[in-house]
Order: sequence, then C-alpha cells, then structure tokens
Amino acid sequence: MSLILPSLSLQLPPLALYVHVPWCIRKCPYCDFNSHQANNDIPEAEYVNALRLDLQQDQVLAQGRKLTSIFFGGGTPSMLSAQAIGQILKDAETIIGFEPDIEITLEANPGTFEQEKFSGFRAAGVNRLSIGIQSFNDQQLKLLGRVHGREEALRAVGVARKAGFDNINLDLMHGLPEQSVAAAKADLQQAIDLAPEHLSWYQLTIEQNTAFYSAPPVLPEEEILADIQDAGVELLAAAGYAQYEISAYARAKKYARHNLNYWEFGDYLGIGAGAHGKITLPAEDKILRLWKTRLPKHYLDAAQSQKIPTNLGGHQNTFGGGSDLLLPAALPLEFMMNALRLHGGVPVNYFTERTGLDWQQLEPQWHTLTQQGLVEIAQGCARPTVLGRRFLNRVLQTFISE
Repeated sequence: MSLILPSLSLQLPPLALYVHVPWCIRKCPYCDFNSHQANNDIPEAEYVNALRLDLQQDQVLAQGRKLTSIFFGGGTPSMLSAQAIGQILKDAETIIGFEPDIEITLEANPGTFEQEKFSGFRAAGVNRLSIGIQSFNDQQLKLLGRVHGREEALRAVGVARKAGFDNINLDLMHGLPEQSVAAAKADLQQAIDLAPEHLSWYQLTIEQNTAFYSAPPVLPEEEILADIQDAGVELLAAAGYAQYEISAYARAKKYARHNLNYWEFGDYLGIGAGAHGKITLPAEDKILRLWKTRLPKHYLDAAQSQKIPTNLGGHQNTFGGGSDLLLPAALPLEFMMNALRLHGGVPVNYFTERTGLDWQQLEPQWHTLTQQGLVEIAQGCARPTVLGRRFLNRVLQTFISE
C-alpha cells in the first residue's frame, strides 16, 4: 500500500478514561500486564494524589469533551478502598466532567477481602463490576496462581448483586492446562448459571515475560482448542449471549461501552503507572499514542517532584513515558486492527472521521477482500464475514503499508 495522505476531515471521537492500579496480591504466572506484587500496604493516598495531578496535566487533551466511560484496570483495582475510588471519580468529574449516562467499570478479584468492599464501590459511583473469575475449578485456579477458590468465585456474584450491581462482567479463561472440552464447557456453564450481563471468555495464551513463558504448562492441542471454542460459542448463544467481539459476549444492550470505544477507534486518556492513551488533535491534524512511566515508585516520585505546568504546551505531561505520532500510512492498519475485532464492524464513515483518511483510498484492498469472502459492508458498517473472523490476521495483513 502506498503512503496515504491525511485529509481535513479528522474529527473528535468520544473520550474515555483508563485508570491503572499497578498492584496485586500475587503476580499470576500468565500475566504480562504492568502489575507488581504488593508486599505491604500500598501507598493509597499518595497514588490518588498522583492520579489527580496526572489527570490535571492531561486535561487539555479532553478538548472540551466529557467522559463517556471510565475503566479501573490493573493489577487489582479492588485493592484500593472504596473511599479512594470515590475520590478518583470525584476528581475526574471535576477536572474533565461526565456524560449523564457514563459507564464506570472496576476490575475486582472475587476474594473475600474484595467482596467486603463491593457495596462501597457501588456507593462511590462504580456502576459496572468486572470480576476476574478465570475458572471455577480449584485445581485450575491453583495452577493459574489465583488467590481465590471456587466457593469465593460463586459467592462473589451474589455479593455484587446485593451491593446493587445490575451490570456485571465475568472474566473466564479456556484452553487451560490439560483442559478437556467437557471441563471447559462445565466451567462456562457455571458462569452462565450465575447470569452475568456480560462474559469475557478468552483463551489462555503464553506471553513473554511471564512465569508460564519460562516454564510453560501443557496446554490442550489445537483440535481440542477448536472444539472448546465451537462448543462454548454454541453454549453461550443458547443462553442468550451474543458474541459481538472475539472474546466478548453480552446480553441485549449490555456491551462493554468502554471497550467498544477502543474498538471503534475512539479517544481515551490513560492515567496511572504504565497507563496508555490515544488522543486525536484535529487542530494539528494529528493522532497521538501516549504513555506514562511504568514503575509505581517512579510514577510516585514524579508526582512528588513535579508541579502542574502553567503552560501545557499542547500535551505536556511530566509523568515520564512519552508519546508517538500515528503516521498516516499506519492508520489503516491501526483502525482495522480494532474495528474488525467487532462482529458487527463499525460505520464506514468512522474511518474518515477518526483517521482523517478517505475510505476510497482503501477500495482496492477492500474489493479484493470482499471478492475472497473475508469482509463486507452491511447496513453501512464495514465488518468481517464469518470466514474473515477465522482468518483475521490474513485480512489485517492487507492493510500493512509498504
């Protein structure tokens, strides 16, 4: 693909906020996220103050927009107190502002310690809880390094309901060490029986810089993994969960709005140690990727030693990290890597509005993929076909610039 030049149609998309909490009780052997085992009490007050300063420095990037969603990820955000979560939300509303129907998600462990905080999280303003179950099998939970057991996992959803949560996601893995099709189905059925509004059901993969990468467990063979996937999709569909993304399943109107904003190439601020953001600057005809310094100590040191700049210079932030300009030639792949994860795709006009590029410039590639039965445009949305979802990497290679 030849270099694509930007047009003048770049528009501001919706804005979300990601808040990273970098501590966890124990580092799981499969986890490659920026998480750090907390040996003692975490510096909660200092971190909340640092997040406030971080957001104040990024305020200019909102460009007048209010937040459509907030996601507390980690690490283990539920290690923070409800008071801390409430303060972060108050700061976000004061500094940026909330849309009236804002979605606020917090990732939580199902352990008893975290369950005791669920009511406080709900009272603080969290309206969507994402519980990291991973499995209901005690042996698998032990292999995965989880600190909870089956009984705590089962109890967590009931505790969340009593706390007032009517929008709950369960994270569940499949393709676990030596897992059979029957065992995977039983795990998934148990999750379905708890009737969450949303299920993130995804395959365990071995990533670099993890304990599993150094000492990999025995995972199911490819044929078994394929059978697990097919059986699980059928089970979920029969229970009324629509698959709208590679590993996301939801009841009607309960899609994860924060994640949809990522997949639809929206904007998001990222605050906290190692947090990433993506911001559109129409006045400068630019799209930026931004990130903050990874280590919690470095992040907290930056907060203690820096003051809010009086002149932000467009997009200055003193929390380490940096930013990269998304070049026009890279934008088609960046956009499609997100959009084509969605089974329903995204409106065609989003491509022009959110990249500043003309859709017509993609017509040769799109036509070829259409002829191969891999993509289609239906009801104004560009999306992969069933075949295209099976060969998504092949589809995406088409959009790599030369």
